[in-house]
Amino acid sequence: LGMFSELKFLVPWGHVAAKAWGHSEGHPVLCLHGWLDNANTFDKLIPLLPRGCYYVAMDFSGHGLSSHRPAGCPYHFLDYVTDVRRVAAALQWRQFTLIGHSMGGAVAGMFCFLYPEMVDKLILLESLGFLLAPEDTEAWLKSKRKVIDRLLSLEAKQQTPKAWSPAAALQRLLEANTHLTAEGGAILLQRGATETPTG
Repeated sequence: LGMFSELKFLVPWGHVAAKAWGHSEGHPVLCLHGWLDNANTFDKLIPLLPRGCYYVAMDFSGHGLSSHRPAGCPYHFLDYVTDVRRVAAALQWRQFTLIGHSMGGAVAGMFCFLYPEMVDKLILLESLGFLLAPEDTEAWLKSKRKVIDRLLSLEAKQQTPKAWSPAAALQRLLEANTHLTAEGGAILLQRGATETPTG
């Protein structure tokens, strides 16, 4: 398991980088590094782990060889959880093992909490995982999972923006906002629409 390959997964702000050991047919294991670390944190450990697994160690956004988020965008834990969801989707993994070190363990724990059906084993190194007061769990679970799922389905459907004639754009705006007058809609469109060669 000494040899590894580099992987790249496209995301809306660039890519998430990862390195992989073993054969892609092996049991999938996703490895999450700690705060200010990167995928290389697993270099010495993975050769000692059981063969027959496919180990993928990702760089969280803004770490290692992964793209940084745009300037001014903070890095929230939930965004790291979403990165994990994106990588699992790109790898087409329905169920896998998670190994998380330190902060990566907290992200892994949060992922398990939101997507228990996707994780067969959770392995934590120097981490408590994710703890939440029992009275908060249900509301948190429902809302956060919905946010991530909706975001990823919107990204999957991303198409080239449509071009409309000014009249058609105004009509669409008025249909979607029945409280607007035609004059009010036209005023908003002056600044809310961009003219392109096609419309």
